[in-house]
Amino acid sequence: MSAEFLTDLSIFVLSLLVGFEVISKVPTTLHTPLMSAANAIHGIVLSGALIIALTADDATGYVIAFVAAAFAAMNVVGGYVVTDRMLDMFRPPAERKESQ
Repeated sequence: MSAEFLTDLSIFVLSLLVGFEVISKVPTTLHTPLMSAANAIHGIVLSGALIIALTADDATGYVIAFVAAAFAAMNVVGGYVVTDRMLDMFRPPAERKESQ
């Protein structure tokens, strides 16, 4: 393993731990607005993952870029689903979408 790979892997693992710690401290009443407001940030993360995929030069880099892009895409889609459900609660009952 190269020093560059270990540095990248360390940053990746530390970002996972910091992200988990930050999100776990958010009160449950703020989770829905947080997901709703974070769509733009996740879009930037997705763009960054795709840019990193362009610079990958071995199989490990491709796997890490794919995992990062998959997680970012799940966050973007999940954020929009949560936002849609949250906005649906503010519509009159006659205009609400059917639950699936």
